[in-house]
Amino acid sequence: MKRPIPAGSVLAVVLLTFSTLFGGAAAMAGSPYARLQGDTLLVLGNDLVERRFEWNGGNLKTRSLEDKTTGAKHVAARALPDFVFTPNAAGKGAGGRLEVERIPQSVCAPAYLRARVEYTLDGLDIRREFHIWADAPAIACHTWLRLSGAAAPAATLDARAGEDNAADRKNIEAKADMAVKSSAAILDQLNFKGVHWHARAVEFADVTDWNDNLVWERDIISYRKNSYRGNLLFVRSGVDGNGFFWLKEAPSSAVQLAYGRGDFTADFGAFAVTGIGVEGRDLSREWVRAYSVVTGVFGEGELAALTALRRYQKQIRAPRDGRDEMVMMNTWGDRSQDTKVNERFCLEELERAARLGITHFQIDDGWQEGKSPNSALAKGSFKNIWDNPDYWKPAKDKYPNGLAPIVKRAHELGIEVGLWFNPSVQNDFEAWEKDAEAILDLYRKYGVKVFKIDGLTIPTKRAETNLRRLFDTVVEQSGGDVLFNLDATASRRGGYHMFNEYGNIFLENRYTDWQNYYPYRTLRNIWQLSRYVPAERIQVEFLNKWRNADKYAGDPFAPAVHGFDYLFATTLAGQPLAWLESQNLPDEAFGIAPLVEAYRRVAAQFHAGIILPVGEEPSGRSWTGFQSIVSDSEGYLLLYREATPSDTGTVDTFLPEGARITLERVLGYGAAADRQTVGRNGALRVTLPAGNTFALYKYTIRK
Repeated sequence: MKRPIPAGSVLAVVLLTFSTLFGGAAAMAGSPYARLQGDTLLVLGNDLVERRFEWNGGNLKTRSLEDKTTGAKHVAARALPDFVFTPNAAGKGAGGRLEVERIPQSVCAPAYLRARVEYTLDGLDIRREFHIWADAPAIACHTWLRLSGAAAPAATLDARAGEDNAADRKNIEAKADMAVKSSAAILDQLNFKGVHWHARAVEFADVTDWNDNLVWERDIISYRKNSYRGNLLFVRSGVDGNGFFWLKEAPSSAVQLAYGRGDFTADFGAFAVTGIGVEGRDLSREWVRAYSVVTGVFGEGELAALTALRRYQKQIRAPRDGRDEMVMMNTWGDRSQDTKVNERFCLEELERAARLGITHFQIDDGWQEGKSPNSALAKGSFKNIWDNPDYWKPAKDKYPNGLAPIVKRAHELGIEVGLWFNPSVQNDFEAWEKDAEAILDLYRKYGVKVFKIDGLTIPTKRAETNLRRLFDTVVEQSGGDVLFNLDATASRRGGYHMFNEYGNIFLENRYTDWQNYYPYRTLRNIWQLSRYVPAERIQVEFLNKWRNADKYAGDPFAPAVHGFDYLFATTLAGQPLAWLESQNLPDEAFGIAPLVEAYRRVAAQFHAGIILPVGEEPSGRSWTGFQSIVSDSEGYLLLYREATPSDTGTVDTFLPEGARITLERVLGYGAAADRQTVGRNGALRVTLPAGNTFALYKYTIRK
């Protein structure tokens, strides 16, 4: 039903898929709402958060941001437009309208309320689409732009610009000297009262072939206007401890489009998200999507901030039984590349993979008729793929019967088959429709549901747009069956905070051949990321520790000094990846099969919680681990003793001080059960019998 709502000169439309209407407010379970009060005020929120805006013809200006859980209300000190792309950004929007629609739950995402605001300003049509979930203390905003007339706007702000260097500013002799003129486009901004604001900017690095330090944190006391890099900004009041966060849903700072000096600015109580990912040259008569931004609220304490963030992140993609949990094997990690992959090899690998308890067998680069640059047989290219119409068909010399015999045997063994795929990068993924159809053909013909997306780069907005079209098409036409492993190892890609709705993150390539696989470093990578990125969305590797042992001779952290069960255990917070050929494993390796089976039984429950890092940062000599908070009274603790001299250590957790807990071992070593009273900083005593051992405990807080 479509019903117009009068709002003075404003065109306000509410699209209703349900029957209840309250003064222009659309309601749903959990009470997300969006209402326009006359032509002056837009109110968005749910039972947890509310943001109020001056309507301004659709060119919204934030008035307040409220945390309904704590009652904290951050009030704007001055009304400024939230989105800024032209010099006349403060002007009143023309033709402003609001559309509100309940989006039902899909196979990929929970239900949410969509509030779409559209207006025209300075020759641009601007669409800001707010998504509000019932269970998240956050509101996501997605922005699109297009030319409203025949010509481009008279001027746009330099999307690549950042704020000037403070060293080049005039010294302050009067209040007027404190003003800093902005030249950067702004994705969102909040201007709150008070000067006692503390912030933390979090920057991320992907390109993991070259980076082993993936997270940087910078603590800030907000002062004069300066720029900061990162995808996350947590801002907390120094007066009462309450705060808000911004998540910029974009690639990592180093590879964003139209990037200036930073992602955020802070100036006392004035904060902004800069770098929208769109330049004037990207504009046309078609909608162009900018980067997205999520605004959330939280109460006092680190756990409150991290929980608020994670509650939003868990709304992006809904887990599905049999689709999202996996223990995958990919043979590329043993460096034979495409020299071995053929029908006989895959069938032999499947038999041994089943003995290990593998759920997904992924054939990497080399299964296809075409050749990539990484082929060890005949060097090809990521370009001009569609010059060969048979590129994405199984190689005739390797798979004379196609993939059918492999898929058939895999399903008999309870294993799904996955494939490697690189979209054609030529002309900004111009051939995305052909790529999508190639994936869908493999899905329809063979039932392949998991594709590792690799070999791509996103150099332009057009490339990003076409890549998203590819993903959307495949997901829609497969009914959400297809899942993408989004490779983060090289080039300019989506990173950790963009394209998350399409699958998981293939984190890194590590090899014993090059002596760059160390279990503690793999554990450290996911440990650092899990504070800010859902661990259950990260695919992380364990290798064959018996290969290339001579290259690690005398190294105290060599893979070979660890038990094979421990190598597997380092991946459990994420999605485990056996990065190896099972035919190269000795018989003793298959002794981990009962552990793999037991993990598979509990993995979905463990991953359903809010997973956060606990203990010390992994270093090879730490007590470390993860906590999965399933509810206020129960969860899991995945704990590791690295090569420490003592059998007993202390691990700081997010458990409340003084709580009495019961620990029940689910996997691993140590006592089968334990009872403790939680110490300061959530401290627990942990005893494990030897270095490089682990335990997964289910904990219950006793009343």
